[in-house]
Parts: sequence; C-alpha cells; structure tokens
Amino acid sequence: MKFDVLLSAALKGESPVWDDRRNCVFFVDMGKPAVNSVRLDGSEFRSWPVPELAGSIGLGESGNLIVSQPKSLLVLNPETGRLRELVRVEGEPPENRLNDGKTGPDGAFWVGSMDTKRERRESIGSLFRVTGDGRITRVIERGMFVSNGLAWSPDHLIMYHSDSAGPWINRYDFSPATGAVTNPTRFAELSEQAGRPDGAACDIEGRYWSAGVSAGVINVFSPTGAILKTYPTEVTAPTMPAFCGENLDYLVVTSLPDRPNGRDIDGSLMIAKTDTRGAPVSRWKDR
Repeated sequence: MKFDVLLSAALKGESPVWDDRRNCVFFVDMGKPAVNSVRLDGSEFRSWPVPELAGSIGLGESGNLIVSQPKSLLVLNPETGRLRELVRVEGEPPENRLNDGKTGPDGAFWVGSMDTKRERRESIGSLFRVTGDGRITRVIERGMFVSNGLAWSPDHLIMYHSDSAGPWINRYDFSPATGAVTNPTRFAELSEQAGRPDGAACDIEGRYWSAGVSAGVINVFSPTGAILKTYPTEVTAPTMPAFCGENLDYLVVTSLPDRPNGRDIDGSLMIAKTDTRGAPVSRWKDR
C-alpha cells in the first residue's frame, strides 16, 4: 500500500471522518484550531475556525458535527458555520483536556481525556459518552494517560480503546443497544519502535488499524491482537487513519508537523488505496 499526499500543509491533523453525503473527509487542525474538509482529489478545501483546540469530531444524523474542545463539546453546522455549545465536562482535573473521539454504534459520541503535562504525566484520563441531547456520562473513571484509538468491530460487538502513553490497546464487549462496555481485555502492548497507538479504525474483516505515531506506520492487528501488517506512511508521526470513499476502500491518515528529525511532508494529509474496505462509522443521533 503506497501513500500519497492528499493535502500538503503544516497541519496538526487529527480525527478524519468520511462524510458519504457531502463526499468529503472532515478532520481537525489542533494547531489553528479549526475543523477542515477536503475532497479525495484534493479539491474544495474548506475550514471552519473554532474557539479552542479541537481534539476530535463526529458526524451527526442531522448533518451537523460534534466537536470536542478542551473542556466542552460544541455543535457545528457546516452549511452556516454556526457554533453552539452542547455540554461542558465537569469534574476533570484542570490539566486535562478532551482528546480522541468517535461516534459509536449506539449513536453516542465517545470521547476520552488526557493529562497535558509533558513531564510527570499522570493516568488521570477518563472516557465519556455523549448522547444527541447533550447528556454526558463518565464511562471509564481515570486510569489513562492519553485516551485514544476508539474504534468498533464491523458487527458492533467489540469496542477498541488505547492509551498512547501506556502504551496499550484494550478491547471491550460492547452493547450497541445500550452503549454498555464490559469485560475489558488487554488487546496489545506496544513499544516506541513498533509504534505507540494513536487514532484507529476497523475494516470489514474485523482488523484494527492503528496509527503508530512514534514509528511513522499504520499497524494492522488481527481480532486476537497480533500485528498482521505494518505500512509505512511516509510521514514521521501519523495520528489517525479513516476509511473513505464511496466504497470505503481508501485510507486517509492525518499527521503531526515539526517533529524532531522530521520530513518535509510532516503535517500533510495522506491517502492510499487499500485492498480492503472499512467498517462504516456510525452517525451521532442528534435528531
């Protein structure tokens, strides 16, 4: 699998999400901060500024986007640019911010938090579930340095979740009817050399595709936790893959800029044709 540059820019990219209605991929730029979109041929780039660092986004059934801010969730209407606050996150340590998020098969937006301290980082991150009416529930209480890697199996019965600084990946039994997560199991443990787990996606065969942010790769795991394939991405620090396109057979990957010993294309949005298809990502039930 060969990666090409879809969008060349010094983006601090995260959270790519394919919108099959608008035929574009949305993603956030944590450096601006902004929510962006672009078509898979690189055309029609658009950008919507948001007040604070945007950690992640999810698509709503209404066509709106849910956008995580450090301590709150916003709703963005891409047609009008209108932003409104949905809910604030209470009870988080002051040094925490919201990070990776994705809509689950239960129709809720799942988003985790992380400790932003570079030194003496603590495992004080949590995982939250946000429904379309703005109700927020803390599902996993603390225990993570950097919550990341949310993805669901194609049958919707398994949820994957990682800690980038753990560095580990867990899997849970998942109820798409209620959003209940049970039976946490250590799925994989990673190293700097193998690639600390950042954002992730699942394909229709039930494999888990994880951005190895410290190794410049995408690691593809079997449902039992074995690394089946490792794909170089050409960028130093890939942050999250997403399956895109009409048949979900293209992989778009965000990346970080200005890395030590980095490359000129760091911060670009990368794209590759795959030999599989992605598991469709659910929409947030906001209506």
